Amino acid sequence: SMASPALLMRVVASAYSVAEKAATIVRNVMSAGDLGIVEKAGPDDLQTKADRLVQMSICASLARKFPKVTIIGEEELPAEDVTEDLIEDGHCEEILKKPCPAQYTGIKEEELVIWVDPLDGTKEYTEGLLDHVTVLIGIAYGGKAIAGVINQPYYNYEAGANAVLGRTIWGVLGMGAFGFQLTEAPAGKHIVVTTRSHSSALVNECIAALNPDHVIRVGGAGNKIIQLIEGKASAYVFASPGCKKWDTCAPEAILHAVGGKITDIRGNSFQYNKEVKHMNSAGILATLRNYDYYASRIPNTVKESLVP
Repeated sequence: SMASPALLMRVVASAYSVAEKAATIVRNVMSAGDLGIVEKAGPDDLQTKADRLVQMSICASLARKFPKVTIIGEEELPAEDVTEDLIEDGHCEEILKKPCPAQYTGIKEEELVIWVDPLDGTKEYTEGLLDHVTVLIGIAYGGKAIAGVINQPYYNYEAGANAVLGRTIWGVLGMGAFGFQLTEAPAGKHIVVTTRSHSSALVNECIAALNPDHVIRVGGAGNKIIQLIEGKASAYVFASPGCKKWDTCAPEAILHAVGGKITDIRGNSFQYNKEVKHMNSAGILATLRNYDYYASRIPNTVKESLVP
């Protein structure tokens, strides 16, 4: 008889379906027209009804199936009973059929940490820049991001009425990443993707030092990693605190699964164990290829301004 799928593959298969449910919630809140916007730390730090409902849906759905896994979400929400209509019980069969990479077959529930950003790019969502929005579910083991799911609820939303809306990208270290076409940025072109709404003198000084051919400013960490893996940008550079572990965990796993690299601006790896501080206070440097080219050009003044 077939051995039952390894825990990691069951978690990823469930996270896939949970992310698709999340996308439906995101679209429903938008089409209902009442976003229920609340300011958290300020006008650039927003929370909507979609952030709240999606986080409840993701965390409750995964906690019900995997009760010993640690789940850390972006939003601080009051403990309340989650209504059954927010629970997603399904899983992606295709993922369960794939063999788990050998180094992860023995993982126990209590060894996993799941980092959830229910709606990455909230500000863009409130402004109608819908292609910037992603739902992020990152899975960590031993402090490392090892698997991730990125859903784009509005992928294809400008392609006309008959287009299939939304897509789910997923990946596991040692296996690869799926749901998109891996593409490298044009050779010899230095295209930098960076923040749209959190710019600063330091952010701009760092980008200028890279002498890019082109700079793309978009919202959302998930969206920026997608720009790298689809060849629209060659480096993601953010010389500022502000990004958190739930922004980077899922994107990191997917980027690393296809041979890319992400660190802070000083070249340190991110840690994802449950005790770790949430802020990535030394920014982000990520590439699909040629990481060293960009890392070597980050000015020391920039590195010294950012303390991990």
